[in-house]
Amino acid sequence: MNHPAEAVASQAQSVGLPLSRITVLDLTLARAGPTCVRHLADWGANIIRIEPPDTGGEDVSGKRDGFDFQNLHRNKRFLKLNLKTPEGHAAFMKLAEKADVVIENMRAEVKHRLKVSYDDVKKVNPRIVYGSISGFGQSGPYGKRAGVDQIVQGMGGLMSITGLPGQGPVRVGVAIADLTAGNLLALGVMTALFDREKTGVGRWVHTSLLESIIFMLDFQATRYLMAGEVAGQAGNDHPTGVPTGVFPATDGLFNIAASSARVFARFCDALGKPEWKDKLEWDSQQKRSKDRKAINAAIAEVTKHKPTAHWVEVMEAAGVPCGPINTIDKTFADPQVQHVGIAQEVMSEKLGKIKLVSSAINMVGTSKKIRRATQDLGHDSDEILASVGYTKEQLADLRAKGVI
Repeated sequence: MNHPAEAVASQAQSVGLPLSRITVLDLTLARAGPTCVRHLADWGANIIRIEPPDTGGEDVSGKRDGFDFQNLHRNKRFLKLNLKTPEGHAAFMKLAEKADVVIENMRAEVKHRLKVSYDDVKKVNPRIVYGSISGFGQSGPYGKRAGVDQIVQGMGGLMSITGLPGQGPVRVGVAIADLTAGNLLALGVMTALFDREKTGVGRWVHTSLLESIIFMLDFQATRYLMAGEVAGQAGNDHPTGVPTGVFPATDGLFNIAASSARVFARFCDALGKPEWKDKLEWDSQQKRSKDRKAINAAIAEVTKHKPTAHWVEVMEAAGVPCGPINTIDKTFADPQVQHVGIAQEVMSEKLGKIKLVSSAINMVGTSKKIRRATQDLGHDSDEILASVGYTKEQLADLRAKGVI
């Protein structure tokens, strides 16, 4: 069922947002692609999410009314469309003629089989910016493989440096390959849109889970490339900055980061151990790194006698980074988290008032309010297709044929 008045109201809320003049066709699945589209949606782009009729209301990210799907697909309109039919493909191409961006994260061969690849779309719209995410790249020895976050965390080296020393490989607690690929593709799409302002033509922008996770290895990757050093697991300790890690308090564990020379000096004073500043074994970052176990044990002997709140207050006063280790409920109860307003309320037709995680980007003078909850499959089909010329009779025919 379609609700044009609601859609118009949602679009009206997008006016004035930075991307309100951009139309995006969303062909994504699972998490990586939707993460990219969510950035564009949150900042006002007109997102048309195109889904096949046979999803059964579920995706790899869970049931449609579930927390994951709701958080990934807010601020969109929804079109149910069978791209495998000639009529469905024709409808997609009509939409593509007027669109600015297409985002997909299918396996490379699938988009070519459906004839919705960049080469297909640019024939009808040379200005299209076409964004793709794959598991391992659009070509090469693994180009046809499907990519899954945990598999890529392992293949990309991240699991080998995560966890406690000797523990064995550990996955990161979020789908970091998916999320990073989505974040990077959003940046790539915006770069291509900016370039289009000059050239008048679009580009194919793509990344992969594998490239994204290696990018996230950052200095650990460069450490190998430049020095030949293969990093191992460092657990809760920073790989090179000492002391930076987890320490005991009377009420649990907390973090301290005091690795630079100036901060370490302030830390010693705040801890009540000014003599450590003159300790020859600890008077440089390199020496402290070599004596990591001893320095961590010495710090723990002091910190374990006071609660976390005491050490946070003491270290903050001394200019030493320090903080509690929160569970997720405590994170959202934190006054600073509440102040930045990253948990936002939105009204769902089916679920009532729900809270979702808003954009982490802030832009002065512009609201990042979540404007519309995730809707049912095909919620806006008639309205979307009518916008490119389909009549009521044609829509009824498409529905009778199972195209929409």
